[in-house]
Amino acid sequence: MLHNVAVIVFDGVAAFELGVLCEVFGTDRTADGFPSYRFDLCSADGKPVRCKSGFEIAPSADLTPVEDADLVAVPAHADESFVPDSVLEALRRAADRGAYIFSVCSGAYVLGDAGLLDGRECTTHWKHVDELQQRFPKAKVHCDALYIQDGNLLTSAGTAAGIDAALHLVRQEHGSAFATKLARRMVVPPHRDGGQAQFVEAPMAKAPDAPTLEPVLAWLIGSLDRPVTVEEMAARAHMAPRTFARRFRAETGTTPHDWITNQRVLLARQLLEDTELSVETIATRAGFGDAATMRHHFTKRVKATPQAYRATFRDRA
Repeated sequence: MLHNVAVIVFDGVAAFELGVLCEVFGTDRTADGFPSYRFDLCSADGKPVRCKSGFEIAPSADLTPVEDADLVAVPAHADESFVPDSVLEALRRAADRGAYIFSVCSGAYVLGDAGLLDGRECTTHWKHVDELQQRFPKAKVHCDALYIQDGNLLTSAGTAAGIDAALHLVRQEHGSAFATKLARRMVVPPHRDGGQAQFVEAPMAKAPDAPTLEPVLAWLIGSLDRPVTVEEMAARAHMAPRTFARRFRAETGTTPHDWITNQRVLLARQLLEDTELSVETIATRAGFGDAATMRHHFTKRVKATPQAYRATFRDRA
């Protein structure tokens, strides 16, 4: 059972992400029937740290509470933050004895520096996933998950995903009733599955930097509303179909079919966000042909149905 929670901070901590952990685990709600936690905000030496927003935060302890914490959490920190060796050592000891290790957003870098991501499934904010994978090549980084649990390791994406991951842990430790009640108290959705894709800003992009195929890719983006064959694409590139397919993968990293499908999903997302067109009409405009086909590809890539996606962004200006 989860009783003792230690959150580690150092200079450059993000106040909002820290606030998520404080709200879920550091607020005393026992009078309303919620579980009680011993909550410690820790720094390497117990001294105040300066957050990214410029003000100081006074921890309640040094790293001593980490030694017997059931949960050790690291909120997001600035990229240039210095991580004391004592913090990395404390994280390794906590992981070795089976404590939950939880990072919010860029806090995953700290877990990586401690060697805790090697061979483990993990995630972070979509802006950081490529760098996280490059810095820690042994990690199994997922680019589109809200949060991922791999044994005692829990990593999450951006701010709201940190709330989702924290509620997931509460649900796992204390049951759905407590988690739902806490979510209602915080006025947040009671459950978003970790595998749901991160909603990122994805306008219709210009063709990528493909020196040979860029004119063909630009033409494809303008032709998404109709069927296009590999033979037709190859003819525009003045190549044989098999040569074109090899060149396409070399310059885009994927197959023509998968690239076009992704572009159609991007167009569908844009139309769902910015118009009141029916799903059937959007399916036609995006080149899927019918709503069922669009729903299949859209849900596979976005991890949400077109209707659910539209509902999420309906009021976004």
